[in-house]
Amino acid sequence: MTGENLERVLSEALGEMERRGARKGAETVITGVLPAAGGRGPRYLLAGRGETPYLRMNSNGYLGLAMHAAVRAAEEQAVGDYGAGPGAVRFISGTWAPHVALEHAIARFHARPAAMLFSSAYAAVMGTLVPMITPETAVISDALNHNCIINAVRLGTPKEKHIYPHLDAGVLETKLEEASAQCRRAIVVTDGVFSMRGDFAPLADIMTIARGLEGAFAEGVIVMVDDSHGAGAFGATGRGTEEVTGAPPCDILVATLGKAFGVNGGYVAASETVIEYLRETSPFYIYSNPITPGEAAAAAKAIEIVDSEEGLALLAHLRDMTARFEAGLEALGRETIPGPHPVVPLMVRDTETTRAIVRHLKAGGVLAAGLGYPVVPKGDEEIRFQVSADHTPEDIDEALDVLADAPKAP
Repeated sequence: MTGENLERVLSEALGEMERRGARKGAETVITGVLPAAGGRGPRYLLAGRGETPYLRMNSNGYLGLAMHAAVRAAEEQAVGDYGAGPGAVRFISGTWAPHVALEHAIARFHARPAAMLFSSAYAAVMGTLVPMITPETAVISDALNHNCIINAVRLGTPKEKHIYPHLDAGVLETKLEEASAQCRRAIVVTDGVFSMRGDFAPLADIMTIARGLEGAFAEGVIVMVDDSHGAGAFGATGRGTEEVTGAPPCDILVATLGKAFGVNGGYVAASETVIEYLRETSPFYIYSNPITPGEAAAAAKAIEIVDSEEGLALLAHLRDMTARFEAGLEALGRETIPGPHPVVPLMVRDTETTRAIVRHLKAGGVLAAGLGYPVVPKGDEEIRFQVSADHTPEDIDEALDVLADAPKAP
């Protein structure tokens, strides 16, 4: 295929995405941050928008730690001590003292024997789930699991793959029982918090089912949870979906440093044996540079903050702002899926209206993510709002005021 022919084929593919409404288009570029002032949280400047300030309600930074002075100072200090980048993959010479210290901090925070870092949470899921799948493994997965789990299962090629309806522990149990007839190992894998809706897995029930059927498999049942939207942001102390549901520790916990902790990178926490095995077998770990020493130091400081009185106050404020926003949506007569997580969906159930609301919000100085068909099924179209601890009551009320006269679905 010549270069010209390839260009034509790719252009046609982009055009088809555009026609289907699946093309994401140009990215919004943030050019500056205006500090909190006058009872309002930070505001953001965008490329091409001059000095217009925007309220950001489409960020995963649930605790506002990316701009925390102590987190930034920790990163600056480590950059001064160790340089800007790791310079190699971990097993050659890319392991620095801040990486090891951060892994110990993660293990302590989640009450696990050990932990290891990845370049991102996506890499952590791909790099953990695939090595745990054997030709005699069954994978049982929630229907709304994140794309990284879906792709990891495809890459792992298990003997059997079972999908259970979203949050349906009864069907999960049935699928697990079916898999025991032919498979030596089972892996139950689920998001902790589901990023599109803010609902969460019934982990206590899942763990009970898995432990009850463990003896039906020669190599047991592994429960793996990707709690990237839960860790640091969910629960009274930020321990995520396990804390909220009262579940015992899952076997393998994956999460991110790039959401509530405000930095970058992903991680897995598990037994020492599992972690040692992954260090030897996971290509996403072995062949990729780690996060920088500066990022590792910043993340360790963020975990320290979350695990402190200041962190408890941030989490309490986050819950208050989430409840305020949900109550405001209901007062406006808007449909939402109520819950304690700071992902608050506004259910629109119409693609064109979803896009119109996003435009209306942006014109009013509010940034939020619209999810339309085919990104979500028809009838599930929504605006995903994400509340942060750096939002104030004035910020929440401002967003609700802009939303008050937004379009409604026909």
